[in-house]
Amino acid sequence: MDIIKIVVLGLISVILITILKNQKQELSLQLSVVAGLIIFLIIIDKIPPILRVLENLADKAGIELIYFSILLKIIGISYITEFGAQICRDAGEVSIATKIELGGKILIFLQAIPIVLALLELLLSIMQ
Repeated sequence: MDIIKIVVLGLISVILITILKNQKQELSLQLSVVAGLIIFLIIIDKIPPILRVLENLADKAGIELIYFSILLKIIGISYITEFGAQICRDAGEVSIATKIELGGKILIFLQAIPIVLALLELLLSIMQ
């Protein structure tokens, strides 16, 4: 099971990082980043089946492909933003993490504009 691999890797990394923090702090940060990337690589191949299920659901619900792709981009931006911000927080760079989150929010808003416009047009057509 992949979750066992992820948890074991995480626990071993935390133990090593804790030991290294007092002796070589820069090495502990690098180990933290590498552990995070390895965990990401373990789960990355699980994403395509999820996308196929979501595509089938969107197709059955009659959701247009453009809106579905926008939704997937928004989800991707949010996960990548969270991943980057957490790495910065682990490194003690809270201000950079906050800037990454701000950038992610702005990019999500930009991606959502077509959906917001479509909803506004729908509301205006209902009101008329």
